[in-house]
Amino acid sequence: MLDSIITSTEITFNAFLICTAVSLLLGLGIALLCMYKCSYTQSFILTLTILPAIVQVIIMLVNGNIGTGVAVAGAFGLVRFRSTPGTAREIGMIFLGMAIGLATGMGYVLLAALFFAVMAIFILALSLLHFGGGDENERELKITIPENLDYEGLFDDLFSQYVRSVRLDRVRTSNMGTLYELDYRVILKDSKVPKEFLDELRCRNGNLNIVCGRVSSREVL
Repeated sequence: MLDSIITSTEITFNAFLICTAVSLLLGLGIALLCMYKCSYTQSFILTLTILPAIVQVIIMLVNGNIGTGVAVAGAFGLVRFRSTPGTAREIGMIFLGMAIGLATGMGYVLLAALFFAVMAIFILALSLLHFGGGDENERELKITIPENLDYEGLFDDLFSQYVRSVRLDRVRTSNMGTLYELDYRVILKDSKVPKEFLDELRCRNGNLNIVCGRVSSREVL
């Protein structure tokens, strides 16, 4: 059942069409999986869609030729120097697309489809369970204060009222040393940022800049 549809060194026209069709369909499935609850660009999604078919054709052209295979491996190695770094999710999807292309290129179309189905179910299940997502109420809080204020304990009473936990990650001076920028990692008691919390912070820091947002280093899977 999971045997290859390519039984000889010569690839037939029908086998090529079947492998290419499966590669494109599974590439589209990988693209849809990558788009689920995640930010993306159109160029990346289009590339991800055709990636399995491209890898499949390359594997078919190599077809047991060791010299050609080494040359192709070197060409793939050069790609990393001509592309911008991606997120962990994007890199994982690229590897998934390449694995699908390798399977279809060798004629294992049913194995490729089964592998994609297992991975899609697994990824969607982890996404629904928020596996590795951390606390949904976690926020990055950046507060600017003038240099004449001592930031140690300055907002402790407000933090005890509105947040469950707080950690000061970084202190940086700005504006020729006349301002301090405080970077906190807080977990709010509520899922929404209370307006009263920000208003009281503004009154405490002299109405200077305050930024409160979701943790930028964590992706939503």
